[in-house]
Amino acid sequence: MPRYLVTAFFARLADEGTAVAVVMLAVARTGSAAHGAFVLTAWMAPHVLAAPLAGALAERARRPRLFHCGALGGFALAISAVAFSVGRLPLPLVLVVAAAGGCCGPIVSGGLSSLISRLLPAGAERDRAYSWDAVVYNAAAVGGPGAAGLLASAVSPAAAMLALSAAAACACALTALLPLRADIGAEAPTGTEAPARAEGATETPTGAEAPTGTEAFTGAEASPVAPTRLRRDLADGLRTVWRERELRAITAATCLAFTGIGALTTTGVLLATHLGSAGAGGLLMTAFAVGALAGTLGLTRVRPTVSPQRLAVIGLAGTALGLAAAASAPSVPVAAACFAVAGAFDGLVLTVTLRLRADHSPTRRRTQVFTIGAGLKMSAAAAGSALAGLATAGTAREYLAGIALVQAAAALLYVLTRRDARRGTRREVSGGRCGPGAGRSRPSVRPRS
Repeated sequence: MPRYLVTAFFARLADEGTAVAVVMLAVARTGSAAHGAFVLTAWMAPHVLAAPLAGALAERARRPRLFHCGALGGFALAISAVAFSVGRLPLPLVLVVAAAGGCCGPIVSGGLSSLISRLLPAGAERDRAYSWDAVVYNAAAVGGPGAAGLLASAVSPAAAMLALSAAAACACALTALLPLRADIGAEAPTGTEAPARAEGATETPTGAEAPTGTEAFTGAEASPVAPTRLRRDLADGLRTVWRERELRAITAATCLAFTGIGALTTTGVLLATHLGSAGAGGLLMTAFAVGALAGTLGLTRVRPTVSPQRLAVIGLAGTALGLAAAASAPSVPVAAACFAVAGAFDGLVLTVTLRLRADHSPTRRRTQVFTIGAGLKMSAAAAGSALAGLATAGTAREYLAGIALVQAAAALLYVLTRRDARRGTRREVSGGRCGPGAGRSRPSVRPRS
């Protein structure tokens, strides 16, 4: 597991840092931030469009280790190519290069997390692994832009881009050393339907854990899955996210929440300007990122006694309260403290999201569920960022209050969607479609050692 965390950190460090370094590089070479914005848009857009395809290809890959190495290698090469071409080649060619690199983005942002199910068996250890994975996300969100900005200022933006490319190349090399095996959870037999679990249900994944002695694929790359048409795989991945109520609930809630989070950077800068410190916008977002890192790190040390579903509601509601308090803050230090609190709860939401995706996705669709979820969230964040373009320093408080309201609405949406999930679970259990032991009582929380 430590090897995976280092791999994921380097990959996401490169992803987070590139967003800053490419804009600084464009300004240095062309004198136009708009040039960098166009390149960054070309880099980010394929994350949304390529997510279902990337997930389907990853699921079909007979050698998943080789597939992920190829994606990360392409990611590293694309960063280097953008570093070379910005300001030197015609903009359309640069956009094509950036878009090609962006197609590898879903593997970095979501696909890597799906590998945890190939590294650890279901249980408390895997739950903690997803908590650590969320820590890595937030550590990269803090370290990537900071490292890129420091290298760009101390050496040059091009050097920063090449360093980020080297980080992605390190992730590629480390992926080749991961001890992957076939997914440990076996899917339900054909003709049975795995129910969405009620809030108090045990947190084991949808598929039952393979009995001792059946894990003959330890260290193997191939998964014993019959080949299917790619078009069908794409449709099945999207259908899984929609039909599985727990996945639909967390995806809908986090997408709505990220519509607000996407507007947070611009709104934070405007709020700092409104409070009389135009240069402190970065401080507010740094506080949010550090808070998220602290929140996810704390969750790895504490074993919560409530279900992931309740933690999701707590996280969304806490983010709403923190941002609402920041909207009425009288000074930048107070606003930064409120942003840090909101970030801590947002980090909690990320950790829970990763666990719920893993627990409720079928084995064959798990990578698709992760990449589709990440792509939809990024699309929602882009929409929120576009909406924030209408804000001004004078309306910053109102916009931030609106972002807080969106987080609260996301918590409500999750609760309402899960209410339907609980009704569906009762119907399936009463109908006898849940297999042996469907009617047995289950503990509300898995015993913790």
